[in-house]
Amino acid sequence: MSPADTDPRQDGPARGRPRSEAVERAIIEGVMGLLEEGVPLAELSIERIARTAGVGKATIYRRWSGKEELFVDVMRAAEPPDPELPGTSMRDDLVVLLESLRRRGLAGRTSAILHNVHAQMKSSPNLWAAYHNTVILPRRRLGLEVLRRGRENGELRADVDVELLNDIVVGPVLLRTVMRPDADLPDDLAERVVDTLLQGLRPVNG
Repeated sequence: MSPADTDPRQDGPARGRPRSEAVERAIIEGVMGLLEEGVPLAELSIERIARTAGVGKATIYRRWSGKEELFVDVMRAAEPPDPELPGTSMRDDLVVLLESLRRRGLAGRTSAILHNVHAQMKSSPNLWAAYHNTVILPRRRLGLEVLRRGRENGELRADVDVELLNDIVVGPVLLRTVMRPDADLPDDLAERVVDTLLQGLRPVNG
């Protein structure tokens, strides 16, 4: 049994407490180390992860309900962090959101972990559903919120379908990332996409 499992301070619900961050980091880094070695997700048991991280299985289960939830946090740790929106305008918020997507696309090209795990996740319905519900959907909701706010503030035409527009905004980066992995993802891509779209979506005065 590891010191982390015998430490009385670890009793009870521990996830999210500052003193548990070092233990969680050790577990996540342990998983990332195994993935870097080429171990498939299907072969990553909680027992193997615990042994690699130097903790007991109970320590992991106190923080994550199972492998799917743990792997989602591993993916979050491997990806660039979600950005804080400036809130100065719809245009500025969209550029920040799209730039974050571009950076994740770049990371997916350069990170063996992200590239391999994304491919493996799609063959695991439970894991893909967990990632989709806890990572992808919140990001989409945030984009929709920015667009709705822009519509209410008069930065967009009142008749704009924000659900469709959100797909149109993120589409160019996703296309280059998923369908055209050899295509450029230049530094100014987010600004160019947003500004090109907004030129035709602003209200016509007079």
